[in-house]
Amino acid sequence: MRIAVVGSGYVGLVAAACFAELGHEVISIDNDTSKIEMLQRGEVPIHEEFLPELLQRHRGKQLQFSSELPEAVRKSQAIFIAVGTPSTVHGDADLSYVEQVSREVAGAIDGYKIVVEKSTVPVFTSHWIRRVMLLDGADADSFDVASNPEFLREGTAVGDFLYPDRIVVGADTERCATLLRQIYEPLTSGEYYNRADIIPNTTKAKTPPQIIVTSTKSAELIKHASNAFLATKISFINAVANICEAVGADIKEVCQGIGTDSRIGTRFLNPGIGYGGSCFPKDLKAFSSVARETGYDFRLLQEVMSINADQRARFLRKVRSALWTLKGKKLAVLGLAFKGGTDDIRESPAIEIVRSLLKEGCEIRAFDPAACDRSREVLTEDGICYKASAYEAAHQADAMLILTDWPEFAQLDLPRLKTVMTYPIIIDGRNLYDPRTMAAAGFIYSSVGRADVQTPVARTNGKAEKTATAAPGKNQ
Repeated sequence: MRIAVVGSGYVGLVAAACFAELGHEVISIDNDTSKIEMLQRGEVPIHEEFLPELLQRHRGKQLQFSSELPEAVRKSQAIFIAVGTPSTVHGDADLSYVEQVSREVAGAIDGYKIVVEKSTVPVFTSHWIRRVMLLDGADADSFDVASNPEFLREGTAVGDFLYPDRIVVGADTERCATLLRQIYEPLTSGEYYNRADIIPNTTKAKTPPQIIVTSTKSAELIKHASNAFLATKISFINAVANICEAVGADIKEVCQGIGTDSRIGTRFLNPGIGYGGSCFPKDLKAFSSVARETGYDFRLLQEVMSINADQRARFLRKVRSALWTLKGKKLAVLGLAFKGGTDDIRESPAIEIVRSLLKEGCEIRAFDPAACDRSREVLTEDGICYKASAYEAAHQADAMLILTDWPEFAQLDLPRLKTVMTYPIIIDGRNLYDPRTMAAAGFIYSSVGRADVQTPVARTNGKAEKTATAAPGKNQ
């Protein structure tokens, strides 16, 4: 099928590349001509596993890049809208980009098309897209508007697209639903998984996936409700972790005990410094705004957001507790992206924590495998420098902070790390290490929802010797 994908950000570019991988003829559209030129040269603007391979495989063949939307509309049977929907000052979604694209599509339609929301949008957006297109002269029988929400996790977005838990299609006519079924048929029929050159399944999702056909309103609500529920799980387990710290329990053991319940599951039960990124913060605000407009006070969402904000403040208190005073302290920071596997720093808790530490007079030596360049654009304050490795960042540091869950941060050479640091202090916001391992390695170690490891200095025969112990109960 001939498909146009409008917007070449995280969602749009991954969708375009994956549709091409499924055998469709795809045009990726963006009004940023410099980005289009970059993609035409084969350069990849975002860090995403398997995306470079797909672009190299299909660029100039199944996948074209253009800034000419009207031409792409005329050539395509389906137009997916994947433009940004940032939060306004009031917390609702800014749909001005969606409206602009809808008007341009309306002016270019020359036969039956389906216009598909791929961006995360509030309920009733499909209604407004249709209304705008009719007002701009599109014939009522020449198009249908559908909702096809994405459930992609940054860092594993290609795998999530090709090996989804489910495919949700919101369509209000059978003609529209049939076209969307055809678009995803290589996945739902299992045909794609029989190929020899497929992208490997790293998500452990079952194949072939189920396709769920709903109304457009239901599909729009499914996306917001899904993200709100996942964010609720994160805030819930962070709240439980805070209780664990107060009573001396181990959050890892608690997570195992509740996560093995099939009704709950282990995913997203990962205590830390809170959620971030381009989806959860924005979508919870937008969902709360939608609820408010319907007359419902969704207080649970407010508490989820409040717990998330408090988790960052609690982490800063851990840093102060470990170091006493912060002014002039040299801190190694591992991780700037909001999660491992991506270079996205939007709403990153790591960035917010670094800003707070810089305001308190700390010197920050930061390392992230992918997000340093993007971080330079937003962290313009004095007092931060970027290093090429975790060990360079740790050199002569008074303490190390782990802020992003990159797998390589969980495999550091602890003896080497202890040698290069001024003081063996690690505050782990992602619980990447076992406290007993850190105690045996001689580190002062603080994590989330578990007892701190203290390394007191004892005097033996006039010589200072360090003995690592796990501190019971509440953080010191």
